[in-house]
Amino acid sequence: MFNIKEKRAASAELIDKAKQELQDIISNVRGVNFVMVCSTDGFELASLYKRDIYNKGKLAAVSSSILAMVTAFTQEIHLTGCQSITLDAENGKVVLSAIAAKNHPMIIVAMADKDVLLGQLLYAIKKTTHAIKSADLELI
Repeated sequence: MFNIKEKRAASAELIDKAKQELQDIISNVRGVNFVMVCSTDGFELASLYKRDIYNKGKLAAVSSSILAMVTAFTQEIHLTGCQSITLDAENGKVVLSAIAAKNHPMIIVAMADKDVLLGQLLYAIKKTTHAIKSADLELI
């Protein structure tokens, strides 16, 4: 799921592309309040929000840890190709999704209201993931 061995920093162009893609999610999916792209080693690369109530540094670190634990869990139960996790709480939803870019693997974190259209959000995240992966290959 993740290539955590890669340590080179993402380029400014790749981070700008990620910001553009995040803007599409927050603009086009009603109910999304926060989106972030972070590195697989737990550092924020880009974020956009409608409400600034989150500690982005901690969220990036925790998101990285959660996806690392899920990767270990899925390997233990012999599942392959896990790309996202959806958390459904009483007061909202969170989607964590891997961007398995060859040179700069990343994670998307999206936080939304509980009544968000989950299919629409998942589709937007998948589209964003593909766009960032493609940009990662083009910007080498």
